[in-house]
Amino acid sequence: MEGEPYYHFKHRGTRQKALSRHWGWNMRLAKEPKVLWFEQQTVKRRAKRSISVVPTDPWFHKQWYMNNDINPDLNILTAWSKGYTGLGVVLTILDDGIEKDHPDLSANYDPLASYDFNSNDPDPQPRYTTGEENWHGTRCAGEVAAAANNQICGAGVAYNANVGGVRMLDGPITDVVEAQSLSLHPQHIHIYSASWGPRDDGKTVDGPGVLAAAAFHRGVNKGRGGLGSIFIWASGNGGINYDNCNCDGYTNSIYTLSVGSVLAGGRRPWYSEGCSAILTTTYSSRTTSKVQIVTTDLHHRCTDKHTGTSASAPLAAGIIALALEANPALTWRDLQHLVIRTSNSTHLQAEDWAMNGAGRKVSHHYGYGLLDAGLLVEMAKAWTGARPQRRCSVKAPHAPWNIGSKLTVSTDVVCSGRAKRIRSLEHVQVQLSLSYSRRGDLVITLTSPMGTTSTLVTVRPYDTSQQGYKDWTFMSTHFWDENPNGTWTLQLENKGDAYNTGLLTSVILHLYGTDEDMSARRFAFSAMDKCIRRDAQGACKGLLTSVILHLYGTDEDMSARRFAFSAMDKCIRRDAQGACKGHPSCYTCQGASANNCTACPSASTFDELARSCSSPPGLPSEEGLQSDLLPVLISSSLILSAILYVT
Repeated sequence: MEGEPYYHFKHRGTRQKALSRHWGWNMRLAKEPKVLWFEQQTVKRRAKRSISVVPTDPWFHKQWYMNNDINPDLNILTAWSKGYTGLGVVLTILDDGIEKDHPDLSANYDPLASYDFNSNDPDPQPRYTTGEENWHGTRCAGEVAAAANNQICGAGVAYNANVGGVRMLDGPITDVVEAQSLSLHPQHIHIYSASWGPRDDGKTVDGPGVLAAAAFHRGVNKGRGGLGSIFIWASGNGGINYDNCNCDGYTNSIYTLSVGSVLAGGRRPWYSEGCSAILTTTYSSRTTSKVQIVTTDLHHRCTDKHTGTSASAPLAAGIIALALEANPALTWRDLQHLVIRTSNSTHLQAEDWAMNGAGRKVSHHYGYGLLDAGLLVEMAKAWTGARPQRRCSVKAPHAPWNIGSKLTVSTDVVCSGRAKRIRSLEHVQVQLSLSYSRRGDLVITLTSPMGTTSTLVTVRPYDTSQQGYKDWTFMSTHFWDENPNGTWTLQLENKGDAYNTGLLTSVILHLYGTDEDMSARRFAFSAMDKCIRRDAQGACKGLLTSVILHLYGTDEDMSARRFAFSAMDKCIRRDAQGACKGHPSCYTCQGASANNCTACPSASTFDELARSCSSPPGLPSEEGLQSDLLPVLISSSLILSAILYVT
């Protein structure tokens, strides 16, 4: 420095990283006549001037479902604040094409995720007509991946994701066209979003053909390097026709993640279909239909008039993209497990909310509730893959049965053996054949051994068909995580004319799940970030306030391995000002983080936990070891489950 020389002295009697001045040494130096000037160096609090997570796009203030304008919204800002914006994830919109040169889409447009199967060329540009009927795909694409901070329209949920479009609805739709669309570049595309299906007229029963069904199966088994393609599907807009999405073979496939709709006030829209196949819900419009979803539109325009379950499914696709960025190793089944665990039923209004046998609230209108992006990405980071899917099929004996006014068929199930042992259910299918004089008058329900009743199909007053159901497969997600063993009861009830007649000729129950007890890791949540909801300024609005740990060990005397476990406080040493001086993973350190360790604990101190300065596989990362909180005797094969309480 220029002018008088300055000297920096260190004294071993003071803390080098003190936040306040040492009173005694300051007094001594002040009284020393030969010291002209001194100042103790203390740590200054400085913050990086980072850019706000709130996009600068001119219409973001209209995106009420993600800008904290309502409570709860989809909690997108919290996911963004954690650094997840869809980077590296590839989505495609299966629809009527997308306007690839739209200024809010062009930066994220991916030609490898695009094709035109209506005209058999690589260009998915929509066909412009006087009626402007081909805007659907462009609108769905903007919800997912419209660019942020470019002064155009609003921002997509996953605004850094790559997005493409498949033009397949603007022409003759065949089984071949659907199969080609569903299997386009499955090693490049991660997520396929579809907001279409059979007619929502309340009388159609239809689903994928042989080729499309094979494309679904191949996608989940071979797509994404074997992790499985993700198929997001809108539940349907047939609510006004009393339709039921279990009569839609795309929505009720176990391979699709079916998404329902809700209004901002928590009420069900008039157009939304309910069924037992719906897994989760996102918004579609506010309390009135005038305030809807903001997205891109044809001719380089913007719109705030997109709605319907067609709008809900792409929002879910964008949120799933954030989860895949947080953990690219998630399988298609992992994502369904996570979606169920991060959907919130609190403010969604329906009379049919019920607790299933595994303690999960579920509804035929909303599935497991409103999807929470912030919670989803946090859980996705810590999630370890579910064990392989297992299938247990049982055919009901003593067929056929006369249906009459009411028919009950009970079947005993034991899913055991190496290939069929299921401890936790996922999807349940009922494959049946029946004839009936008026199909829409039949209500069919299924009750599990744990007492959960799921309605497979409701009354459909416009369905006057006499064809019945020919080898049709219904599906329910309402038994998730239950134990399948015991008596299952199928009930068919006539809700129409007393003279209706029919014959049930075949019933096969297909149970899917895993041999792991999934309730043991019901809340596999990372303790690294206790804030699960943030506002537009980044301030925490929802705090993880407590964690109850269930610890399972051995009856062996493990006193030599005594240690304490806490997920509440990861700091084990603090200075007088409360600043963290040591991370629990470290024996000695130069900072508060696990990355600042200079030596790890000895093996005699923490056994297997001491072999590295990080947590062992299967445990929440960076768990604290704190001797004054919950001392326990356990073995190194610790199993943890946690119950979280949030404010």
